[in-house]
Amino acid sequence: MRSRAAGAFVCIPVRAADVDVAERISAEVHAAGACGLEERSSSGDGTVGLQVYARACDAEAVRRAALSAGGDRAQVGACEILQEVDWTTEWRRGLRALDVSPRFSIRPGFVAPSAVAADGTELVIDPGQAFGTGEHESTRLALELLDADVCERGCVKRVFDLGTGTGVLALAALRLGARCAVACDLDPVATRTACYNAKRNALLERFSVFTGSLSALSHSASFELILANLLRSELQPLIPELSERLRPGGRAIFSGLLASDVPRIAEDLATAGLARCGERSRRDGNGEVWVGLLTQRVGI
Repeated sequence: MRSRAAGAFVCIPVRAADVDVAERISAEVHAAGACGLEERSSSGDGTVGLQVYARACDAEAVRRAALSAGGDRAQVGACEILQEVDWTTEWRRGLRALDVSPRFSIRPGFVAPSAVAADGTELVIDPGQAFGTGEHESTRLALELLDADVCERGCVKRVFDLGTGTGVLALAALRLGARCAVACDLDPVATRTACYNAKRNALLERFSVFTGSLSALSHSASFELILANLLRSELQPLIPELSERLRPGGRAIFSGLLASDVPRIAEDLATAGLARCGERSRRDGNGEVWVGLLTQRVGI
């Protein structure tokens, strides 16, 4: 073990007789220098499996601590050297192009284009510090509604993206045919990222972004399409002003909402003159149902 680099890691499998023994071992191995511990499901005989992780240079001390704490009420396996992983590139594994529809795709720059990109159109956006690559259910819902709505209605002149993140929604609108887009975010990292992505996708001439809130827009600014992928608590107070920013007959896409949020904002939408004319939902890995709403300004 001493010949191994100090940065290498090992795993020590342990089988404890019961929960009390497992807890005692956990305390002792951490005190001896373990850097992590995973408890596996108890087997039918009541024993508890543990995977103890340690740096190679601490492995023998950690293993001795497990043996001492467990005594004859635990089985401690030999140290197993873990394969070293370059996490700077490992996180990219499994990422692929996201086909929003048969005509529109989004992909990271290090992923090959999908078949959709050959016949349709695509955006290239890398995951980073700002939110919004299309992977999250709320972003995907907004993209699907945007793709269907913009392509169905034809040319949209002006788009506003509130809380733009990477700029993915505004840039998608441009790629799908909108003439120009304005975006904003409170986070300067997000606005820098959005500007970079616009340049990377050759859309900078039709895209403008600023760091700030909705109130920073000029009083005369109005749009045919508004995009807001925000949590209900962030969105709800802004609904009246967002409606005022829509031109007569203009549409707004709201995402970032859970199914339980929709009844809570329905009255606010109606009061602001926004009629619901489309809805999509997706369930995430935790069982939560996310909803995207397409609305239109009426009663003008």
